[in-house]
Amino acid sequence: MMRIHLHRTRRRLLSASKWKFRLAFWSAAIAVGLVAASFALLSSEADHFYHQLYNDSPYLAYTLTPLGLAFIAWVTRKYFPGTEGSGIPQAIAAISIKHHGLRAKVLSLRIAIAKIGLTCLGLLCGASIGREGPTVHIGASIMHSLRRFKYFRGQDMTRGLILAGGAAGISAAFNTPLAGIMFAIEEMSRSYEDRTSGTLLIAVIIAGVTALAVLGNYTYFGSTSVSLAFSEVWLAIVVCGVIGGLFGGIFSMALIHGSRSLAPYLSMYPVRIAFICGLALSLIGFLSGGSTYGTGYEEAKQLMAGEEMITGFSIYKLLATVASYLSGIPGGIFAPSLSVGAGIGADIASLFSDTPVSGIVLLGMVGYFTGVVQTPITAFIIVLEMNNTPSMILPLMATALLAKGISHIVCPTPIYQALADAYLAKTDTSMTNSTK
Repeated sequence: MMRIHLHRTRRRLLSASKWKFRLAFWSAAIAVGLVAASFALLSSEADHFYHQLYNDSPYLAYTLTPLGLAFIAWVTRKYFPGTEGSGIPQAIAAISIKHHGLRAKVLSLRIAIAKIGLTCLGLLCGASIGREGPTVHIGASIMHSLRRFKYFRGQDMTRGLILAGGAAGISAAFNTPLAGIMFAIEEMSRSYEDRTSGTLLIAVIIAGVTALAVLGNYTYFGSTSVSLAFSEVWLAIVVCGVIGGLFGGIFSMALIHGSRSLAPYLSMYPVRIAFICGLALSLIGFLSGGSTYGTGYEEAKQLMAGEEMITGFSIYKLLATVASYLSGIPGGIFAPSLSVGAGIGADIASLFSDTPVSGIVLLGMVGYFTGVVQTPITAFIIVLEMNNTPSMILPLMATALLAKGISHIVCPTPIYQALADAYLAKTDTSMTNSTK
């Protein structure tokens, strides 16, 4: 029996078909890492360009935003339907879509390329969007493209490829491999399956290492040595968890109900809606002194460092992100949500003068981010890995769990699941109409 087992193992290891499978899969994972790293560099340059334009000529920047969003909405609807929004709802919906033709409309290399270009164009026009959600969409699209090979067909394999691509996208986008795995489990699949566990791990590791090789070993908001004892900051944890969960839930409800209410108008007047949202962004940008444009990375870094922002920054940034998302242009909400959370944390820090500001900012960040996405483990791991603060595990975890409970009361269905369900309903309707 032992000899037979060894013979089978040797055949599996040396099988040409198995090696073709492995090489194709590894190549796709490397591609996810390279594309994610390139996307990071391009989006950073686009974000920097708009802020420089605002500093040099603010009124030109105010004008560019509505005109730019209108143009992006027109291009998106006319040439690249399926690229709108963050892309995470589409990736989640694609897991449930069994018709390959319908799934290919939202997961393809053409969609991935357009997603990169249109998201960068949005940042170039001052939209309050991020690239992390789109990177999930892009990663899922790249891995899904492997279905052209016969080794990667079948419903279970398709599901595994989409999950692996999404996880690899998060890992490469944030330089947070653990968060990539947990995001696939918590958000995209809502369950853990042994059949896809190895696929997830390999894709996440390869994509993460590839992005690391291009971008270097970095942390988004730098490293901090802050350490908060749970017994000393329990009240701050409660405040950040409750307020973060409350505002995160309100934000999610605004996007869910706003998307539903605007859906018929977006289908008829996408350019007009985007233009109006762009005008709202310009107004918010004017009131906030330009602090609400773009991803919000720099503002979050400044808040982490204890620097002051304009009064009401977190509210302005929240409203700017709502306007950007409802415009229907491609772009994510991860990065803006982290900056809103940082603003909430900074506001709360004024109530706890004896506690390091950076520590409260981290709690606010994880509280609000959890309130938005309702994936507490992913949220606290992302914040933990992005800031290199292992000593903050317990406070961050407690804040995230509390925020999840509060947000669930306000918004019973998690935002990405609600948006994915809406997309599936729209897909079913279009499919029904096409068969009549």
